[in-house]
Amino acid sequence: MTSTVPALGTRTAEGSSLQAVLLDMDGTLVDTEGFWWDVEVEVFASLGHTLDDSWRHVVVGGPMTRSAGFLIEATGADIGLDELTVLLNDGFEDRIDRALPLMPGAARLLAELSEFEIPTALVSASHRRIIDRVLTTLGPHHFALSVAGDEVPRTKPHPDPYLAAAGGLGVDPLWCAVVEDTVTGVTAAEAAGCHVVAVPSVGPITPAVRRTVVPSLEVVDLTFLRGLMTEMR
Repeated sequence: MTSTVPALGTRTAEGSSLQAVLLDMDGTLVDTEGFWWDVEVEVFASLGHTLDDSWRHVVVGGPMTRSAGFLIEATGADIGLDELTVLLNDGFEDRIDRALPLMPGAARLLAELSEFEIPTALVSASHRRIIDRVLTTLGPHHFALSVAGDEVPRTKPHPDPYLAAAGGLGVDPLWCAVVEDTVTGVTAAEAAGCHVVAVPSVGPITPAVRRTVVPSLEVVDLTFLRGLMTEMR
């Protein structure tokens, strides 16, 4: 799936200013944040190193180059960044081939957004090969486009991925709702000017202006998302 499509306009219901919904993937739609850590632990064990569990909060939610680079430096492992990236992607893909659990409420939310023709994008720091594999489970028809971490000059926590998604959909980031699960993702979305719904997966996230924190996707539906935009007006 390519990362850009022709502009779709802003098909929204009368009285609503919600132009699009932009969704993170790992830990938001699919319960895979733990998979990444498990793979990192296994790969570094094979290299003769034990990862400190406290590092998990450092590497979660960010680009693989940052996570892998941090772990190489922290452990002193004798491996290059490119080689480690391949090993981590291979290990993660093997994991999701065996099981890919959805987060509670994810399937229902995606179905509702599709039913009401809300422009929707998948925006992830994961690489394209991983996104395309996950899309086979999520259903590619639910997304007008997807943006991968290896397709933008700077990935999360920079705003580039969300700006690229909004641009591809032909919408204003100000009127986009982003759903994220990590501080890294929230930082990226807010830097792009979007309103964020945070569903914390690993570390805590506090409410803020244009940031709403919820316990689960099960409380997020189209009425909820449109309500955020109505409050802004």
